[in-house]
Amino acid sequence: MTTFRWYLLGLALLFGAYVAVEYYRPKPLDWTPTFQNKDKIPYGTYVLYDVLPEVMGVAKREVKAVRVPIYNQIEGEDEPTMAAEDTTAEAADSTESFSAADTISSEDATASTAATPERSTTEAVETSDADYMAGLAESGFPKATYVFVDDEFTLSSSDCRSLLRHVARGNDVFIAAEQFDRQFADTLGFRTAPFVQRPRLKKASAETLLNDSVQLQLSNTGLARQTRRPYFRLPALGASYRLLPDSTMRATQLAADTAGRAVLVRVPHGRGHLYLCTVPLAFTNYFVLQPATSNFAFAALSYLPTGRPVWWDEYQKQGRLEEQSLLRVLLAHDALRWALYLSLLGALLFVGVEARRRQRIIPILRPLPNTTLLFTRTVASLYRQGNSHAPIAEKKIQLFLEHLRTRFHEPGLDLNDEAARERLAQKTGIARAEVDALVRRINFLLTAPRVSDAELLALNKALNEFRKAAA
Repeated sequence: MTTFRWYLLGLALLFGAYVAVEYYRPKPLDWTPTFQNKDKIPYGTYVLYDVLPEVMGVAKREVKAVRVPIYNQIEGEDEPTMAAEDTTAEAADSTESFSAADTISSEDATASTAATPERSTTEAVETSDADYMAGLAESGFPKATYVFVDDEFTLSSSDCRSLLRHVARGNDVFIAAEQFDRQFADTLGFRTAPFVQRPRLKKASAETLLNDSVQLQLSNTGLARQTRRPYFRLPALGASYRLLPDSTMRATQLAADTAGRAVLVRVPHGRGHLYLCTVPLAFTNYFVLQPATSNFAFAALSYLPTGRPVWWDEYQKQGRLEEQSLLRVLLAHDALRWALYLSLLGALLFVGVEARRRQRIIPILRPLPNTTLLFTRTVASLYRQGNSHAPIAEKKIQLFLEHLRTRFHEPGLDLNDEAARERLAQKTGIARAEVDALVRRINFLLTAPRVSDAELLALNKALNEFRKAAA
């Protein structure tokens, strides 16, 4: 028995050691491209979002993570329904056309400046921008730079119109994505297509990605000298898409691959600009922290104006705040939350008790039969077989006297007493002579040595008639 205990102790120690090793073992690195600002994994955007206030020259409180659709953020109200959207589409399009037409002259005047990566340096342009921003403040339109970093940029028609109106009012929008919404791309006049064959890997490692890479370079040589990088090497897995503008799109190429295909362009729209980048992987933690690739993200963001509030979109990656939970309303309040927990606990108890009850067969308990009449008939037959009717007569007389005591409340009923017979005659309403006759018959049978069948039947008849008369 002692040896067996030592074996059990050894097994318990081995099991505990295995659990400890599995618990403290480093977790495998997650290479999933989430592009979320809360993820510190290689393909999250926690680092860029953390340093964005310094890059954009604003306070940290002015960089806001947006968890609502574009329309809600810009217009400050819920997105319209399909019916309302159809009725306002024509008016919105006319407003965009009017804004774009009003700014053609100013865009032509600053075309040479837009071809360079530096921000506006002409005093006339700065003055007009200042006057325009003051006008926006008076009209109540939001002034902010909108930033999108995701593998796919999708939006509704109302979001598209609201975003373009936001740009036309003099704001800038930066979008880094491999694929763009078709309506949005058709509106601006471009498309994206892959030009680099991606490696077929289920889980790509950093070493494999760097071995199969492409080179990207900035179009502005002055900015390239500032970054001290003639080109940037990025993995083919995340830099395979190129931006192809059509003949109607007025775009300035800011970065391209070695074949001259654009990966970063600036598109003027109204009084603002849209920056489109097809390499969102360059803005993730892994490549922002790498010295050889970090400057590409910062160089791309350097085209954006400084000193303005920044809206960082997380709606397309994480959705609305707490919208993933179907029970968010119940879980938001203590009373409803505890009611939900108690309901679930009650349901579990009910299921457990019901399952346990169904597992065993419940025996059927038959009711006990009433054998009083059978017993009486058996005893009576025994008396009749002995030809002795005196005990039967005695028992019937005793039952009759008990009936009189309980029925007429006579605890000490004595039929030989004159007063008792008188009270019984008054309570039953039967004549005194009949009561006396019944008493004489009872006394005769009680003192008779033998009772015949006729006498027993006569006694039974007399007693039944007295009960009926007394009732």
